[in-house]
Amino acid sequence: MSQLLIGSKFASGRHSRIYRGLYKQRDVAIKLVSQPEEDAHLAALLEKEFTSEVAFLFHLQHPNIITFIAACKRPPVFCIITEYLAGGSLRKYLHQQEPHSVPFDLVLKFSLDIAHGMQYLHSEGILHRDLKSENLLLGEDMCVKVADFGISCLESQSASAKGITGTYRWMAPEMIKQKHHTRKVDVYSFGIVLWELLTALTPFQDMTPEQAAFAVSEKNARPFLPTTCPMAFSHLIRRCWSSNPKRRPNFDEIVSILETYTDAFEQDPTFFLSYNPSHGSFLHKCIPRCTDFHKSACLGPKKCIPRCIDVRKSACLNP
Repeated sequence: MSQLLIGSKFASGRHSRIYRGLYKQRDVAIKLVSQPEEDAHLAALLEKEFTSEVAFLFHLQHPNIITFIAACKRPPVFCIITEYLAGGSLRKYLHQQEPHSVPFDLVLKFSLDIAHGMQYLHSEGILHRDLKSENLLLGEDMCVKVADFGISCLESQSASAKGITGTYRWMAPEMIKQKHHTRKVDVYSFGIVLWELLTALTPFQDMTPEQAAFAVSEKNARPFLPTTCPMAFSHLIRRCWSSNPKRRPNFDEIVSILETYTDAFEQDPTFFLSYNPSHGSFLHKCIPRCTDFHKSACLGPKKCIPRCIDVRKSACLNP
């Protein structure tokens, strides 16, 4: 680590500090975790989380996952070095915006970036378990990357959430209750993040984290969806944060839905004003079929391409 230069601190967590720095002449983010001398149990837990996070980061490679560079273990201080993303956290970005002001094309881009990252993570059998806007980082190109794998685990090892220190405002009810959980806890958290993208607000901002946890797990409370929220998004959000994990979509389906929305919005900027999710099955059945047709038969005579677009605009968007 002789080539590591630590600069200014730009973020901090419960037990960590994050600095900007240089490593081998490359801009990096440096996460320093300090073990407390007076709490042996917490010191052991932090070491376990460090070891787990490094193992996951070393293995993961995806455009929407933070890139791992190096790590150093010198108790009582642990160090993780990753790429530096100049845009900061998604939470910071949203708090700089006016409420309900993020344009739909940017909501779609951000949400698809996150969904692609999570789709890859779940394909590797990994649960994030702390998905929130603060753990989503923006590059200069506005690409979102999933970060902070401190409490991530293999799905095969997710027997219960006992002792897990996630973030209540984004945490699924089954995790709050420390019950058995699956990859669907990340889908719940994604629903909260999608709500953040649309509102640029903090979930349950009028409650303490503990009050939010009680409201979610015991009263089935969720953040308020404004009437201005397009039905296409509100329908997906409600599915994601369903109290029944089995009713939540997986990230393969979420990616498919968001790609469909993106395609439709590019074809018709009024899509979100007119689309009614009650006809969603029609939309989802039609657009992939048009896409397949475009890839095969439409590669021949050009006159078939407008027919695909016409079907999408008439039958799919206005059933």
